[in-house]
Amino acid sequence: MTEQKENQHNTPSSKPRRSGPGPMPGPGPGPSPMMPGEKPKEFKKTLIRLTKYLKPRKIQLIFVLIAAVFATLFNVISPKVLGDATTSLFNSFTEGTAVDFRYIVQLVLILFGLYSLSSLFAFLQQYIMAGISQWTIAEMREEVNEKLTRLPLRYFDKQQHGDILSRAVNDIDNINNSLQQALTQVITSVITVIGILIMMLIINPLLTLVVVITIPLSLIVVRIVTSFSQSHFMKQQHELGQINGHVEEMFTGHQVVKAYGHEEKAVAQFDEINDRLYQAGWKAQFFSGLMMPLIMFVNNLGYVFVSIVGGIFVMNGTIRIGDVQAFIQYSRQISQPMAQIASIANMIQTAIASAERIFTLLDEAEETPEQPANIDLEQLRGEVTFENIHFGYEKDQPIIEEMDIEVAEGQTVAIVGPTGAGKTTLINLLMRFYELDKGSIKIDDVVLTDISREEARSMFAMVLQDTWLFNGTIRENIAYGREGATETEIVQAAKSAYADDFIRTLPDGYDTVLGEDASNISQGQRQLLTIARAILSNPKILILDEATSSVDTRTEMNIQKAMNQLMAGHTCFVIAHRLSTIRDADLILVMNHGRIIEQGTHEELLEKHGFYADLYYSQFSEAITAS
Repeated sequence: MTEQKENQHNTPSSKPRRSGPGPMPGPGPGPSPMMPGEKPKEFKKTLIRLTKYLKPRKIQLIFVLIAAVFATLFNVISPKVLGDATTSLFNSFTEGTAVDFRYIVQLVLILFGLYSLSSLFAFLQQYIMAGISQWTIAEMREEVNEKLTRLPLRYFDKQQHGDILSRAVNDIDNINNSLQQALTQVITSVITVIGILIMMLIINPLLTLVVVITIPLSLIVVRIVTSFSQSHFMKQQHELGQINGHVEEMFTGHQVVKAYGHEEKAVAQFDEINDRLYQAGWKAQFFSGLMMPLIMFVNNLGYVFVSIVGGIFVMNGTIRIGDVQAFIQYSRQISQPMAQIASIANMIQTAIASAERIFTLLDEAEETPEQPANIDLEQLRGEVTFENIHFGYEKDQPIIEEMDIEVAEGQTVAIVGPTGAGKTTLINLLMRFYELDKGSIKIDDVVLTDISREEARSMFAMVLQDTWLFNGTIRENIAYGREGATETEIVQAAKSAYADDFIRTLPDGYDTVLGEDASNISQGQRQLLTIARAILSNPKILILDEATSSVDTRTEMNIQKAMNQLMAGHTCFVIAHRLSTIRDADLILVMNHGRIIEQGTHEELLEKHGFYADLYYSQFSEAITAS
C-alpha cells in the first residue's frame, strides 16, 4: 500500500474533515453497508449474545410479562362475557320472557372494566418496554462509541466511513425498533394465542379443534407469500442503497458534474437505477399485499366452519349460541398474531443481522492498553531519531525500509517527494497511529513505545490539509487545542496565526458559530483557525501537512513569518508539495519509494542537481508558464 492509496478517502463523497490531532488519511475502502432484509449468518449465536444485554433489566422484563399476561387475560375473557349477554338476550326472545336488563347492565359494566384494565396493562407494558429498549440501546451505543476510540487506525483504513457510521447508527436503530416493537408483539402474541386456546377449550374442546385447523393454513400462506416477497424486498433495498449513493455522489460533486457537462449522463444513470427500484418495489409490495387477503380468506373459512359446526351444536343443545359468538370472536383474535408473524419475523431477522454487524465491530482487535510512563515529558527537548525503521501496511508489502533520520531540537524539517513516497506514512509512525515492524523512534533518548500513545501524541500538534472544525463557536474551536485556555491565550493564538483580523470582522467575532463543515467561512479562514489551534497547544513538535496550501500568498507569507518566530526552539516537520514554501527549512528530506534519497538544505540540494533540483525547477517552470 502506498501513500497514493492512503489518500483514496479524499473524494467528494467521503468528505474527510479531521485534521487533528488525529490520523492522516489511510488506505483502502472496505465492504459496503448491509441493506435491511439481509439474513444473519449465525442467527442463534447472535440472538443469545443479544439477549445478554437484557439481563440487567430482567426485573423490568418480568413486569412486562406480567402486564402482558393481565392485558391479554382481560382481553380474552371479554368475548366470553359478551357471549353470555348474547345468550341471555337470545333466551329471552326464544322463550318469550322479559329481558333481564339488570343482568345485561352488569355484563356491560364488567366488559367496560375488562377493556379498561386491558388497556391500562397494555399501556404499562409499552411504557416499561420503551424504557428497557432505550436503556439497552443507550448502553450498546456507548459500547460501540468507546470501542471506536480503542480501535487502531488500521481498522478505519480498511473500512468505508459510511459502513462504520451505518453500524453505529442504522444498525443500532434496527435493534431499537425490534426491541420496542417486535419483542412486545412476540410476548403479546404468544400469550394471546395461549389464552384464547385455554378459553376455547373451556367452552368446547371439539369446536376448538375446528378453529385450530385454520392455524396451519395461515402459517402455510405466510410462508409461501414470504418466500416470494423476501427476494424482491432485498432487491428493493439494494436498489434503494444504489440510488441513495448515486444521489449523494452527484449532489456532493455537483460542481464537477456541471463543470464537465455530465448532467444528462447523471440523470440517465439516475433514471436507470430508479426504474430498477420501481420494478423491484412494486413486485415486493404486490406479493406482500397478497398476505392479508389470503389470511382473511383462511380466517373466513374458519368463521364458516365455526358457524356451521357451532350451529349444529346449538341445535343439539351441546353449546349455547353466545358461546358460538365467542368462538367467532376468538377466531378473529387468534388470526391477528398469525398475520403479524411475517412482519415480526422480518423485523427480528433484520435486527439480528444488524446485531451481528455490531458484534463483529465489538470483536475487532483493539490497541494494546498502555499505562502512563514514569517520565517527565516536560523535560524532553524535542530531538527526534529514527533508527533503522521498517514498516508496511501489509507484512509482505514494505513501505519504508532501513530509514535513519536524526533531527535536532528546534529544527524545521521538510519532507518532500512524489505521491506514494512515504511522507504521510512517516508522520503516522511518528504519531504512533501505526506501530513499526522493526526499528525504533526516539524523542531525545526516550523510545516512543516506552510511553503511552496518549503521552506521545500530547507532545505533537497537527495542521492538516483537510481542516476539521466542529459545530461550535470560533472561540471553542481554537480552545480545542488546550484544555483550560484563557481568553487572552485564545486571542493571542489567533493573532499569531493572523486570524484575529478576519475574526473581528465577523458580526459575532469569536462567538460566531461555525455551521456544518464550517461552510460559513472560507477555506483559507478555516486553515488559519486550525493553525491558531495548533499554536495554542504549544507543542514540543509541530506537524504541518500542506498547512498553508489553502490561503492566499500574502497570508501565507505572514503565517510563515509567525511560524518561524513561534517555532524557534521547537522541532517542526513540514510535508509540502510546493517546494517554494520550504526554502528556509533547516533540513529537507527527499523521499522516494519509502527511502530517503537526498537530504540537506535548499541550497545544498539545488547544488547537487539531483532529484530535488529536478522537482524544484519543474515546479518553478510551471509557475512561470502559468503566469
